[in-house]
Amino acid sequence: MSLLTHLYGPFFNLENWKMVLTSADNWLLILSLIIMECLLSVDNAVVLAAQTKVLPDETQQKKALFYGLWGAYLFRFIAIGLGTYLIHLWEIKVLGAIYLVYLSIRYFYDKKQTNTEAVLPKVKKKQLFSLFWSTVITIEIMDIAFSVDSVLASLAISSNPVIVLIGGLIGILCMREIAQLIVKLMTKIPELETMAYVLIFIIAIKLFLSIPMIDIEISSPLFAGIVLGAICITLLIHYSRKNKNKLQD
Repeated sequence: MSLLTHLYGPFFNLENWKMVLTSADNWLLILSLIIMECLLSVDNAVVLAAQTKVLPDETQQKKALFYGLWGAYLFRFIAIGLGTYLIHLWEIKVLGAIYLVYLSIRYFYDKKQTNTEAVLPKVKKKQLFSLFWSTVITIEIMDIAFSVDSVLASLAISSNPVIVLIGGLIGILCMREIAQLIVKLMTKIPELETMAYVLIFIIAIKLFLSIPMIDIEISSPLFAGIVLGAICITLLIHYSRKNKNKLQD
């Protein structure tokens, strides 16, 4: 009980909240944390967009992201309290990386099967969960895998858990909006979905390389540049195909 009080006591200290919310310096720290969260969450946003895209309509996509948002908030609260122990949980990153590789390979395998066996009737596979709940569970798994770096980086900026919590919660909300924007773009530009799964494979490598035994960190600005470059190349491919089809018509 004393350990729980030590880890989570600051969250329930009203004086601490008052001090944080009324200090301009603390709000500058919170703004820094929000920006950092958005930068660190570029890869998470790509994964979320790719996963929610499999849902049949926009209502379900928004609902899945909404459920994922509250799950992310709950985990972030728990993770900040356990921040000093998270550095030892590198296994979460390894499992996350393996799962991302699986998602990427499965996407390209299914795409190949669809192209080569389009004339064959599809056999419906039995699933433990519905498509919607499978997507929500995937979102939560990815949130846990990606939150480790965010929490540790945030605690390095401020040791006050309330500041870290506010910055993290607003940052997660911004990241969900970015994911929704990517989903909408994927609907208009189908090639972006394939690009997303190529990036997911790269993200898996990035996540695996960051474990303590390897300790190779791809910086957030560099990765953001990779994502931007991939989007630009995909847009060029999309519009060149579009113009080619127009000329053929």
